[in-house]
Amino acid sequence: MAAGPIADDGHLGCDKRGRHPREVNVAGIFQRIGAIFQAKSNKALNKIEDPRETLDLSYEKQLDNLTKVRKAVADVATARKRIELQAAELQKQADKLQGQAKAALEQGNEDLAREALMRRAALGEQLKDLQVQHDQVAEQEQKLIQTSQTLQNQVEEFRTRKETIKATYTAAEAQTKISEAVSGISTSMGDAGQAMVRAQDKIAQMQARAGAMDELLASGALTDLSKPVDDIQAQLDKVSKASTVDGELAALKAEVGGGTAGELPSAK
Repeated sequence: MAAGPIADDGHLGCDKRGRHPREVNVAGIFQRIGAIFQAKSNKALNKIEDPRETLDLSYEKQLDNLTKVRKAVADVATARKRIELQAAELQKQADKLQGQAKAALEQGNEDLAREALMRRAALGEQLKDLQVQHDQVAEQEQKLIQTSQTLQNQVEEFRTRKETIKATYTAAEAQTKISEAVSGISTSMGDAGQAMVRAQDKIAQMQARAGAMDELLASGALTDLSKPVDDIQAQLDKVSKASTVDGELAALKAEVGGGTAGELPSAK
């Protein structure tokens, strides 16, 4: 960035507007801060704005404008009608003066007839002015009527488009909510599936551990706590079982050697 002009005292000079460089920097900072705030404000407004409400508000404003135009049409039509009534009254007076001038001539009063005709001529000038005003007001009335009709068509078209856009927005909003709900369900199902896998792994692990414990208990590697036996008693029981087996074997040999077949002695 190019530096500003150097003053005679060795410091940076002012810019073309007479501002010191520090003032320029501060102004630039405030402009950036203002732009940031505006951007964030617009973003916040976009989040809370409902397009349907905005469209309805715009439609209400157009209806207000249409009402104002219609009122203007009514006012101009009233003014036109007032001019017409005034002209009709003047024409009535002019016709009366015409009759009076004729009656004065029939009576031989020419001066009175001339006076009546002069007044009739003045009314004629007034009628001409009223006609000009009437034409102008009528023209203005027609323009306002055309404007009102055009605005009416635009408002109707806007209303149709507004309702279409609102319906489309509502459908899109519902679809978004459905998608979010489906996404949430999918996530929940995924979590539930993982929990189920962990539960099955834990069950399999517990079953394997229980089976291993049963095998160890059956083999005598572990002591069955439900039947506590000490080491000496275990050895005595082993010798007793061996003596019982030896006695049964000797009895069996005696029966076989004597040539008689008999039942085996019952276990004691």
